[in-house]
Amino acid sequence: MKNIKNAVLAATTLAALSCNAFAADYSDDIHKNDYKWAQFNLMYAEGEKPSTQDGKGHDYLELEFGGRSGVIDLYGYVDVFNITNRDTGDKVDGASKIFMKLAPRFSIDGMTGKDLSFGPVKELYVATLFNIGGGGITGQRDHDAAFDGVPAYDGEKVAITGDTNNGNIGLGADVMVPWFGKMGMNLYAQYDLNAKEWNGFQFSTNWFKPFVNFDNGSFIAYQGYIDYQFAATQNGDIYVPKVSSGGAMFNGIYWHSERYSVGYGLKLYKNIYGVENNAGIVGLESTGIAHYFAASYKF
Repeated sequence: MKNIKNAVLAATTLAALSCNAFAADYSDDIHKNDYKWAQFNLMYAEGEKPSTQDGKGHDYLELEFGGRSGVIDLYGYVDVFNITNRDTGDKVDGASKIFMKLAPRFSIDGMTGKDLSFGPVKELYVATLFNIGGGGITGQRDHDAAFDGVPAYDGEKVAITGDTNNGNIGLGADVMVPWFGKMGMNLYAQYDLNAKEWNGFQFSTNWFKPFVNFDNGSFIAYQGYIDYQFAATQNGDIYVPKVSSGGAMFNGIYWHSERYSVGYGLKLYKNIYGVENNAGIVGLESTGIAHYFAASYKF
């Protein structure tokens, strides 16, 4: 299962460099703050979780993109794993090659034409998040209402194997935080499209803070995010037992120029995706640390 990670939170770069303490203004032109960006990231991850091969890493290529158009704020990426076709690591032997994340947010201020800011909260959103691909999914769900015209009997289950496939919806906000500046914060309810059920919640926040600036315009930034899932149904199985909560925190130090960036990120895990650490027949490692290395080209 591909974790919700991003070694370079470029989606917040422009906001971090240009934002101020004022609320969003849509009074004259909703497109006056539009922008867009894209970049390729060559990545290497070691110790990524959950995994049965702790400490064995994998390379991948990431197309990362985002921007703003009117009331829509978009962030997303597509990962292609094991691009060097290595025989070792945790993305071999038929493992899923692609993972995709899309996170569009829709400004409530913009849609209503009202300034809804208060205190440190500068803009409110209907926040959505979609995670697709990456493999690593096992479990069961209730059978559909009918199968070949025959209604399913009580208790009948269907096996689930394959890719992550979930959608999240909730409330988001841009919040001014001392030293960090503007941070995105979102609280989602999660719908598992594989299991066809609502299951738990997720709180997410991200930051991008330049803290060393050079005369040539380049800078060093502390960037990262927290994803925390909670109140989930413990619907694992004997292969992959689940707990009701879990999450991860990414901490990255990156050098940025106009066209390039390079950096390192340390990621901390605790029962990521609610997978119980080292439990069950599979015994997935879901708690610990991972290391990420990135080199990026910006379009």
